[in-house]
Amino acid sequence: MMEKLQAPQTHLGLKAMIKEVDEDDDGAISFREFLIIFRKAAAGELDLETGLGQLATLTEVDVDEVGVGGAKTFFEAKIAEVSKGSKFEDEIREEQEEKKRNRDEAEKKCKVQAFRERSALFGTGS
Repeated sequence: MMEKLQAPQTHLGLKAMIKEVDEDDDGAISFREFLIIFRKAAAGELDLETGLGQLATLTEVDVDEVGVGGAKTFFEAKIAEVSKGSKFEDEIREEQEEKKRNRDEAEKKCKVQAFRERSALFGTGS
């Protein structure tokens, strides 16, 4: 695609472009990270000679010329990102599950203790 946009890049150049905006270090550019390119360009934080700078200066892309071959990959990555959820959500969920397990365990211990106290009244000595 970069060749069709007249901004060809080597494999290492493309990896460097991705790494510059890849916040979650998954080796791919999500839609949010894609928008960061343009935000950095607007703030003057991009070198216009780099691949990202060249990409950010594009005002339009002719789909007839470039094609939509990357759309499938983009949407598959987007679905994977959405289904994966954020790391913080996972941490919060795990913490909540651990609290629930601890609460259930404490409740069970209380019930067992109460049962033992009641059974001691009948002299069964369980």
